[in-house]
Amino acid sequence: MSRIGKKEINVPAGVDITIESKSGGLFVKVKGPKGELHRQFRPEILINQEGAVITVARKDESRMSRSLHGLSRTLLNNMVVGVSEGFSKNLEIVGVGYRATLKGTSLDFQVGKSHPVIIEPPSGIDFQVVANTKLTISGPDKELVGQIAANIIAIRPPEPYKGKGIRIAGQKIKRKAGKSASKG
Repeated sequence: MSRIGKKEINVPAGVDITIESKSGGLFVKVKGPKGELHRQFRPEILINQEGAVITVARKDESRMSRSLHGLSRTLLNNMVVGVSEGFSKNLEIVGVGYRATLKGTSLDFQVGKSHPVIIEPPSGIDFQVVANTKLTISGPDKELVGQIAANIIAIRPPEPYKGKGIRIAGQKIKRKAGKSASKG
């Protein structure tokens, strides 16, 4: 039995969960104060709700069912946590002249390119910029928040010689010695 899959999910007050059975599996809709999320789960997974507790089980002991059990429980738990508390990623920009500004709801990056790079937020995602070099991406969908953060980091990934670029706050960059350090 999956250690993660057999854990119960406690639903906080103010979060409504709708579970519908469809031809391709179960369709789950989670609605809370931070937003609304929905996801379709595979037919190998069973989701039961009893009051404020949700349990995830598998139909049989096949390899596919066993591999989806813990994953499905984690995805459902992330949906519940996302609509009640939300998720966020903190990024920092390192480099002389590198900065981000918030124009309306979109982010405008000046990161050493010949043109500004503008990122439009998808629905449900909020950007906050603090002191031009620190920004926060927040929203109810953990997967989408992480993907947007990865897309922003891809604009100017941190380089190993001077450490300039966009990185997750607190991330350690392995630094390399430059060309002059190897002479001797």
